[in-house]
Amino acid sequence: MRAVVYRGVNDLRLEIVPVPRIGVNELLVKVAVCGVCPTDIKKIQHGLVPPPRIFGHETAGTIVKIGASGYKTQNSKFKIQNLKVGDRVALHHHVPCLDCHSCRHRAFAQCETYKRTGITAGFEPAGGGYAEFVRVMPFVLPGVVKIPAKNSFAEGAMLEPVNTVLKAVRRLNLLPGDAVLVAGQGPIGLMFTRILQLQGIRVLATDLLESRLKLAKKFGAKWTVRAGSARCADRTPQRGVPTNLDAAIIAVPSDDAVSEALQLVRGAGQVLLFAHTKRTAKSKVQSPKSKLPQRTVFSLDLASICLDEKDLIGSYSSDFTLQTEVARLVFSRRLDVRQLITHTFPLEQTAAAVTLAVRPTKDSLKILVRSDT
Repeated sequence: MRAVVYRGVNDLRLEIVPVPRIGVNELLVKVAVCGVCPTDIKKIQHGLVPPPRIFGHETAGTIVKIGASGYKTQNSKFKIQNLKVGDRVALHHHVPCLDCHSCRHRAFAQCETYKRTGITAGFEPAGGGYAEFVRVMPFVLPGVVKIPAKNSFAEGAMLEPVNTVLKAVRRLNLLPGDAVLVAGQGPIGLMFTRILQLQGIRVLATDLLESRLKLAKKFGAKWTVRAGSARCADRTPQRGVPTNLDAAIIAVPSDDAVSEALQLVRGAGQVLLFAHTKRTAKSKVQSPKSKLPQRTVFSLDLASICLDEKDLIGSYSSDFTLQTEVARLVFSRRLDVRQLITHTFPLEQTAAAVTLAVRPTKDSLKILVRSDT
């Protein structure tokens, strides 16, 4: 089969590799589409994992083979729907154990079982969606979701990123009528805007691109402001735009956006980091008197956290227990993810798809790779 193999930093090659062999209680899925995700881009750009690997984890396709004993799971907490050859499905490459310390605290992304990747197209498991077929292992079978006949494979592939957004929203203590900043109106930011609006939240959307701000209005933003023009420090925001927010979601990896959000949120407000996923010295909070090298560009007034009772929190990856709710949200089209998909590349142009995702244009949002021929 054809697959795009990661061979080193920024080195993606279309190769012929064996179709994955499945074992007992496993599935073989013919990939239709797979989304291009910043998590994989980070690994490709910075060589964070050793090659060779086949990336791609926002995957949807058709079941073409089921292991000899069918599919079962030893974890009685999971409920698996009946699956059969020919079913159109969306896949979920991480599923937690639900029993460990992290899971009992609902910190599923910290679960050791969750950190294992249960879908592969060959080599060390890495999602495998940039290939024609993937093998689905038993421990992630509970994450398989059937795609209704009225919905597309592309909508199925969007379940995983939507899940990460809904999980993050659930980390916030929000009430209907609250005002929330969403910094960044790329595909993820627009999902935040729409999901918050559906919950009765008033959204202030910011971005550098006017085209994205216009789309944010369609997704339910009450106010749109070009990034950097509604600063709290000089108290000169646009007329009607609130400066005392209940929460802020930082959907771009910008330390400046975090600093500004901490000023804009009112006492007892929350600032949620969603895009700060690259570990660097620049993201460390450092005292001016520290003897450590002064490499940081981010400063934090700790008294604003303590005295003003503000929360600085993070959210990473998905929450498996939200899958059913996410499927209803997407497949009902209350969150119409089709509006977010702007480009679809054939498998042989995966490198070009990644390049566009790294350097988006004013017209590009969510990018998919089409694996079927």
